[in-house]
Amino acid sequence: GVIKLAEPVYHHGFMGKVKKVLESVCHNCGKIKALDNEERKQAYATKNPKARFEKIWRLSKPRLICEPSPPSDDDGLKGQPKLPDHGGCGNIQPSIRKRGLILEAHWKKGKNDEEEGEVQTETTRIFARRALQILGLLTDDTIDQLGLSKDYARPEWFILKSMPVPPPAVRPSISVDGTSTGSRSEDDLTFKLTDIVRANQSVTRCDVDGTPEHIRNQLVELLEYHVNTYMDN
Repeated sequence: GVIKLAEPVYHHGFMGKVKKVLESVCHNCGKIKALDNEERKQAYATKNPKARFEKIWRLSKPRLICEPSPPSDDDGLKGQPKLPDHGGCGNIQPSIRKRGLILEAHWKKGKNDEEEGEVQTETTRIFARRALQILGLLTDDTIDQLGLSKDYARPEWFILKSMPVPPPAVRPSISVDGTSTGSRSEDDLTFKLTDIVRANQSVTRCDVDGTPEHIRNQLVELLEYHVNTYMDN
């Protein structure tokens, strides 16, 4: 069977990859943030997909703005060197930090004159549903350029939206004391699946009852915790 999750959740095994993809693309339009220069062309020429992804990520991570197209010659820039046409949306991009199963976006808000020019930072949490929206913006061409596979490793597949449930006969037993010689529990995974179903139902009830957002987010965190302890027990 399958458990359809009421809310997308992160898989701990893909958190690092999701973070790097979010650092590589614009959160508004899905374009790769790295500028169209010689370094980016060399990165695209890398045949090994894994190495290409790392190069694009290193070029994109420091970029905190999705560069728009430069002004045309009609705007009084005749005679000056032509700037690369990135074609971005111009939106400010966050730096991203990872804490356990939490991804945080840190937005620079500019200088505050009252605090001696200190740069103010706003921190927001990137829930899995928001990460899924951003990853869904990526086109097939962008996925290929990143070194990922549009057929076998689409970025949005790194986020869990449902879970397969193995039949009882093939659920592995769990070592109680963490050793191979100690006692084993045959029903641990069944109990954990029960926890997931209950947490999932709680999130579903929130949507029906109009529960406040902060309470719903706490229940989503609980669901995410149970899913990931089931995956890594």
